[in-house]
Amino acid sequence: MKNIFFTLISFLTLSMSAQINEEDQLEIEKSKTFSIGVKAGVPNIISINGEFVLPVLNNHFAPYVDYGSFGLDIEDTETTLKYIEYGLNIYMGNKGKGLYVGAGSGTLKNEFTFNNLTFEENGVSLQGSATTQLDINALNLKLGFKTGGTFYFRIEAGYGLGTIPDTLNFTASSGGITETFTEEIPEIPGIGTNGFAIGNIGFGLSF
Repeated sequence: MKNIFFTLISFLTLSMSAQINEEDQLEIEKSKTFSIGVKAGVPNIISINGEFVLPVLNNHFAPYVDYGSFGLDIEDTETTLKYIEYGLNIYMGNKGKGLYVGAGSGTLKNEFTFNNLTFEENGVSLQGSATTQLDINALNLKLGFKTGGTFYFRIEAGYGLGTIPDTLNFTASSGGITETFTEEIPEIPGIGTNGFAIGNIGFGLSF
C-alpha cells in the first residue's frame, strides 16, 4: 500500500513539474518578441532585418523592416543600390515562429554611373561619365518560415510587383558640353520589367 501511495505521489509530482516546465517554456517563447539579424539573397544581396512580434492577438502579427546597401560593377556601369522594405508578417501559429505570409512596401534605390559616354558639340568630341538615379517601388508578397529559440533561422520566397523601365533618359555635362543620353539599365540579378524576385535566407537573435 505504501509503495502504491509513494508511486502515485511521485507520478503526480513529476506531472506537475512537467506541466510547470512546459508553462515556463511557453512563457519564455512568448517573451521573445524582438528579432534582429541579417538576410542574404535577392534583391537585397545582404541586409539587416528587424522584426517585432506584437504581444497581442496571439502573437500572429509582426511588423518588420529591412535595410541593405551594396555596389555592383556591370560592364561599363558602376551601380550603387540601397534596398529598404517595411511591412507585416502574419504567422500561422501563435508563437511568432513557423510558417508565415508577408506583405510590404519595397524600394530599390539605384544610382548608375555610366562610363565611356561620348559628348559632342560643334565638332568637339570627348569621353566622359555621368551619374543618374532610378527608384523602383514595389508591393512585396512573400511566403516564409522562421524557427524559434534565441538563435533563429528563416527562409523567404516571393515577388515584388512593380514597373521597371528598360532604359534611362538623362542629361549630363562634361567639359562644358551638355548631352542627352538614353542608356539601357544594366541587368541586375532577379530584376525584370514587371518587378523583382524575392528569395533569401537569414539568421539572427530573438529576445
